[in-house]
Amino acid sequence: MNNGRRMLGSERTDANTTPWAVHRRAFLCQAGVNLGGAALSVLLAERGQAAGQGEAIHFPNLPPRAKRVIFLTQSGGPSQLELFDYKPQLYKLAGTELPDSVRQGQRLTGMTKDQKQLILPSIAKFSRHGYSGATIGEWLPHIAKVADELCFVKSMVTDQINHAPAMTKFLTGHQLPGRPSFGCWASYGLGSMNRNLPDYVVLISKMKRGSDQPLYDHYWGSGFLPSRHQGVKLRSSSEPVLYLNDPEGMPRSIRRSMLDGLSQLNQQRFERSQDSEIETRIEQYEMAFRMQTSIPELADLSDEPESTFELYGPDSRRPGSYAANCILARRLAERDVRFIQLFHPDWDHHSRLSSWCVSRCVDTDQASAALIVDLKQRGLLDDTLVIWGGEFGRGVAGQGQWDSPEAGRDHHPRCFTVWLSGGGIRSGMSYGATDDFSYNVAENPVQVRDLHATALHLLGVDHELLSYRFQGLDFRLTGVEPSRVVRDIIA
Repeated sequence: MNNGRRMLGSERTDANTTPWAVHRRAFLCQAGVNLGGAALSVLLAERGQAAGQGEAIHFPNLPPRAKRVIFLTQSGGPSQLELFDYKPQLYKLAGTELPDSVRQGQRLTGMTKDQKQLILPSIAKFSRHGYSGATIGEWLPHIAKVADELCFVKSMVTDQINHAPAMTKFLTGHQLPGRPSFGCWASYGLGSMNRNLPDYVVLISKMKRGSDQPLYDHYWGSGFLPSRHQGVKLRSSSEPVLYLNDPEGMPRSIRRSMLDGLSQLNQQRFERSQDSEIETRIEQYEMAFRMQTSIPELADLSDEPESTFELYGPDSRRPGSYAANCILARRLAERDVRFIQLFHPDWDHHSRLSSWCVSRCVDTDQASAALIVDLKQRGLLDDTLVIWGGEFGRGVAGQGQWDSPEAGRDHHPRCFTVWLSGGGIRSGMSYGATDDFSYNVAENPVQVRDLHATALHLLGVDHELLSYRFQGLDFRLTGVEPSRVVRDIIA
């Protein structure tokens, strides 16, 4: 796996997931039935090598443009109306009711379904930036400076209007928990480029105040894929990974001998049962041993020059901040971690739009732009795909009294904006467009599954071929609905 390539076919897992279930191969062994040939054929089929299936697929199976992904996940639904999707004509319609011809029956959340949908124009001023002339709201001055490095996709669409299912779909391709996340699929398909660190690392912002928005473990979970592919969460503390350090008084030599003995026992059990989770356990023990050295070195920012902290902003000195996590993301990219995901919550501005949304911009604006600058000056941006975005956007109607300082915006799935950079993306462009109300997509809709297909394509993976058989079905990140690679945004 360390060479960055994996052999994949129609791998299978046991459909019976109850803890007391007897694994079918273990049953054959324990029953003493001499069906070695049959057992071997089953095992080969599960490795994608059975006769009649053809050769297993090697990934990347397309010319890769990116080696790794940094996913800057903005949880809560940033308002495209204040940040990227400029609609000056709305000022003339302020306070008027949204026409039914625009709403087209779009359902609303329980928070606004009983109030009139009165138009609230953007409360942020917009201006054009860079040679591309990108329109960016005043609350993102640092992103404005790197506009020519970005590709704005303004026509994103989802079909989920509440946070948990929308974020679950944004990250796993399906609104119900239980599917592998994007990072897990990348780990499964492409393997590792660094044997001392996990393929998939998760960093969650430590907020200055308590967060109102939960972030669920299944957002980076492996679902039905082997658990070695799940995201590993790094904490902002003296122990970045729980239970990684040895107990006091245990030297590394004793730890090494204990792991060697445990590995032999696990290997014997694996040879009898062929349970893939035993292999995962062996690999995780070994990874944890190596991480005892690699993680402290990674998390120690004392070797960063003063210029780094100046670039990422004053909050970058606070452990666990979004800015500090952006520095860690760059350090992980330097160490060739395959998939790096940052989560920054509390973009859910149902009220106090002018303070709540501004605060999230202050948290993230300088550091997000700095990451692009930093990757570029280190020669990493060309093969690192950076994605910024949340699970949906915000509606044009004001929530509450539309002309009050307390006004906010409700969830809106019909259109929202993400931006991408590096890793084979065409820079300095905007793709897609919304109607005059930033309510419906008017040109080039991009479904969540299209974003996934495009990102996989840039990693060198045909999304239709990356699959995993579970409970008799072949699952893909992009699901069974038609998906497309958005080739117009690829350089």
